[in-house]
Amino acid sequence: MSMSRGRQQELFEGGAPPGGGGVGPPPLPLLREQLLEWQRRLGEFQGPLFEGSASGHRQGVLLAGEAGGGSDNGSEDPRERAARFDPLAFEAQNLQFWRWPEPPQLGPALYLVMDRPPLLVSPLLLYVGETGQAHRRWKGEHDCKGYLASYAEAMGHVGLECRCSIRFCCDVPAGVRARRALEQALIRRWQPPFNKETRQRWSTPFTSDGG
Repeated sequence: MSMSRGRQQELFEGGAPPGGGGVGPPPLPLLREQLLEWQRRLGEFQGPLFEGSASGHRQGVLLAGEAGGGSDNGSEDPRERAARFDPLAFEAQNLQFWRWPEPPQLGPALYLVMDRPPLLVSPLLLYVGETGQAHRRWKGEHDCKGYLASYAEAMGHVGLECRCSIRFCCDVPAGVRARRALEQALIRRWQPPFNKETRQRWSTPFTSDGG
């Protein structure tokens, strides 16, 4: 799941010029229309998932309650859990949450980085990750931080508002293997553009390495 920060920032910075390692001209700034079109394409794909996942999540909560379910022990098929997983069911937090005196969550978790573009009907799920230490995972260097910094800079440059937040789901398997299986099932379903597994799908016009 890890990737160098410089490599990830190519998504919004254009990457190195082809045909050599010399210093090339600085990348051209992204146009407002390019950013809006990128958001529109992502929203067009994820929008129906947001609509369907809300009812699926409610049904899953009811079934868990009837069965006396507690925290997820990893026995459920991750694809079934991902199919009814609703990212909006979890509280949105500021990306600087880790600076708070008391951590709002501890232990194993899935975390979801999202934006809420004012011109779109539904939010955008940008990144899905998993961790065994929810209160520490976002401190220091992180793969997604370079993406978010470049994304916010590109948006601000053309006068578009960036309203990114992070959400945590702590009802996840304690075991790393089962937790990563759920993470991968969610990535396959939602195709978040900042995850390395799916970034090629949404690369244009933010990277020069194709896609």
